[in-house]
Amino acid sequence: MDSRTVALVRTTFKAVAAEEGGREALARTFYAILFTDYPQIRDFFPAAMDAQRDRLVQAITYALDKLDEPEKLQPFLAQLGRDHRKYGVRPEHYIAVGWSMKKALRQYTGTELWTDEVEQAWDAGLEAIANTMIGAAAKETTPSAWRGVVVERREVLRNLAVVRVQLDQPMQYAAGQYLSVQIPSRPRMWRYLSPAVPPNASGEVEFHVRGVSGGWVSPAIVTNTAVGDQWLLGSPLGGLGLPRNTKRAMLMVACGTGLAPLRAQLMAMAQRRTNPKVHLFTGGHHPCDLYDLETLSQLAVANKWLTVTPVVESDENPWWYEGPTDPERDLPGLEPRLTGQVGKVVAAYTPWTDRDVQIAGPPSMVQTSKFRLMAAGTPADHIRHDPLF
Repeated sequence: MDSRTVALVRTTFKAVAAEEGGREALARTFYAILFTDYPQIRDFFPAAMDAQRDRLVQAITYALDKLDEPEKLQPFLAQLGRDHRKYGVRPEHYIAVGWSMKKALRQYTGTELWTDEVEQAWDAGLEAIANTMIGAAAKETTPSAWRGVVVERREVLRNLAVVRVQLDQPMQYAAGQYLSVQIPSRPRMWRYLSPAVPPNASGEVEFHVRGVSGGWVSPAIVTNTAVGDQWLLGSPLGGLGLPRNTKRAMLMVACGTGLAPLRAQLMAMAQRRTNPKVHLFTGGHHPCDLYDLETLSQLAVANKWLTVTPVVESDENPWWYEGPTDPERDLPGLEPRLTGQVGKVVAAYTPWTDRDVQIAGPPSMVQTSKFRLMAAGTPADHIRHDPLF
């Protein structure tokens, strides 16, 4: 896409986003048009559409932000195309989606902004996006979805569980990537989870899941998952992965279950002969949120290239917690625990200008940590995180 086309597409979307609630209203309008004009497509989507609308807005925002960076956008779209096979999506569905998006934009922006040139720009943009996704899906030879059986569910905290799933066949993913998951009690409600272990020949995947207050899926996983449950898993997604440059030191920043994709990478790195130095900061609100320090301790003791620093916002645990107050006290290989917001602590710790940086956790934490590191001198192109869905 040429610069003029990119500018027109971005300008249109920014005009919508500039209005209060504009992006969310556009998403509602889009789905209303799509389901009215193409009612057969409604069966692909869950009954409750709130999360789906939010995900659409985030995906559009990310794609438009990367329109002039095809080396980043095309892999993202190709992964989405492969993942969308689990819905049974066919090429004609992309036509319906593109037509509905244009109709929603035209309806929302009005005739003054929606000119023939703007429409042609969106035609070009939507066609490029659809062709990339369709082409990637057509070339893929892996299953459209993997079936898995829950073989273990372990409650770590009252709102956090570790779940192990045995797949019907091994899945090749990069340690650090994430998967879309569907559980039997929430049909068509796919949610993203990051494996906490690297891929293995046995096809076993471990997930760390925290129940989000008011959520549809994560609380059901934490409280209701039972051994023997049948799960569906989509194709791997995301851009985090092992460093190719083994000489450049790394900084990893995790909060809560954002630890999972970084933990998977550390486990994979432990199987290699040569690794860069890695400093991992793992954070949480309370000491009990540092739920996997025992594993990190074992990794740090066995691998001298790894430094692990725990960080908590409060030294007090919640009233309902009855375990040890200082979970890291008797664990070797860990740095002394620090207090504060993990992004603020990391940015003030030392300059990280020469590090490859990966950040994983809640979207607000990722953004805040990224901006603090950039303000402290870390180049933006040294920092990686997945799209904040």
